[in-house]
Amino acid sequence: MIPGPGAEIKLGSIVVLKKGHPCGENKWEIVRFGVDCKIKCLGCGRIVLIDRLELKKAVKKILEVPASAGTDQENH
Repeated sequence: MIPGPGAEIKLGSIVVLKKGHPCGENKWEIVRFGVDCKIKCLGCGRIVLIDRLELKKAVKKILEVPASAGTDQENH
């Protein structure tokens, strides 16, 4: 259930997963996004390594997507 067209997971996004963390928080920040992704619990700060496909299945919704910084860096 990803909101809106074009909304996708990016580095720095805040996401809500289907299962909550044992600390009681359900919001996570994407710290690294590649084949394997690192997500950081916004409640306790714990960092978890998760496969990209598993992360996409586990995301309930995306709360915040950072503005794409550095897209105008092509100065040839």
